[in-house]
Amino acid sequence: MLFPVCLIILEYNNVNHFIMGPFMIFNPFKIFVNKLGGNFLTPPELVYEQKNPLIAELIDKAFTGFREGDKPKGKLLDIHTHIVGLGNSGSGAFVNPAMQTWKNPMRLLKFNVYKSATGIKTKQNADEQYLDRIVSLAKSIKDHGLYTAMAFDKHYDESGKVDLARTEFYTPNEYVYDIYKKYPDVFIPMISVHPYRLDAIYELEKWAKQGVKYVKWLPNAMGIDPSSALVKPFYQVMMKYDMTLLCHIGNEKAVKSTRFQHLGNPLLLRYPLELGVNVILAHCGSLGSNLDLESWKNQMTPNFNLFLRLMDEQKYVGKLFADISAIQQRNRYANSLASMLERFDLHPRLINGSDYPMPAINTVVSLKKLAQAGFITTDEASALNTIYRYNPLLFDFVLKSTVRHPKSKRQFSKDVFVARNFITI
Repeated sequence: MLFPVCLIILEYNNVNHFIMGPFMIFNPFKIFVNKLGGNFLTPPELVYEQKNPLIAELIDKAFTGFREGDKPKGKLLDIHTHIVGLGNSGSGAFVNPAMQTWKNPMRLLKFNVYKSATGIKTKQNADEQYLDRIVSLAKSIKDHGLYTAMAFDKHYDESGKVDLARTEFYTPNEYVYDIYKKYPDVFIPMISVHPYRLDAIYELEKWAKQGVKYVKWLPNAMGIDPSSALVKPFYQVMMKYDMTLLCHIGNEKAVKSTRFQHLGNPLLLRYPLELGVNVILAHCGSLGSNLDLESWKNQMTPNFNLFLRLMDEQKYVGKLFADISAIQQRNRYANSLASMLERFDLHPRLINGSDYPMPAINTVVSLKKLAQAGFITTDEASALNTIYRYNPLLFDFVLKSTVRHPKSKRQFSKDVFVARNFITI
């Protein structure tokens, strides 16, 4: 039986929904897809008109401390925002066709949920609709900061040959740079260059000469070993232009990475660090385990523990940083959120990131579980859920500004949310 009927239990932010339906999605189940994707029906700016006083209080508290009179004290920054498209505008962006066919029902489900979450209504206008949505979300936030327009390169093997079958999606550097030029009040550019590409050095230098300071890698999805000697010339060019590598560490679930999870091992970043490369470790390694490459026991160790090992080494202070994107998600917070709130000594080296569009997907964050664990109150969970319904980008920022350590009540330092001396904007 190809499409068995099953009971799907979805725990949304504050309530449990029980939906009986087939595992695959046909047009009649569009409502189901939209529920997963957020089902956003209201203009984001209307969040400021809500009558619940706690909503206004949480938003005000989140932005308190970033202004002196009428002037901002520092530029708010979201270092981890993705740009995705289908190439209809001539952008060159694409999503793997295997995600868009009934032959792969779960991948198709994921594709449709992402479309719903990001405001894409039609494939024919997908590029414009994705961009319009994220710009609208950002500009509707009073005192909004800057967001990265993040590129995403293809999967390559060590010979430099592209592997499109393993490329889940692709966002060209030219596209994100054009977006930055069009909306310099919203975005900073972040290129993505696979170091195994035959033209990798040329491509890296081309953008470095135009002032781009950030390079994005997701090794698990792209097939990159950050510790490979093949990458040394690439690192040398990065250091020449004082560029920073934003590198995913830990397991990857949002993008298909089945055979390459070992490439998310935080310890593989020791090689570029020893060379002197500036590195931002994405997500604090908050998901999964990897082999402890530095232990004679040859044992699997939580990626978060390996991440902390690197962060705790004094010699990397000033070179090694981390973003807190996704650490509040339902599959990550138990591993890392309390620790990162408590590690006040690391806050000067942390930077906020939303990992948009992930916060726009309804099932990614469980406010109910965060409240049960003591990070927020039930009243705050209700107010945050309303903020989410209007603006998931604002929701992500306010949630991270609100969460407290369940025992010590420590919160993330305000500095975590602003550009500092190790960030070039």
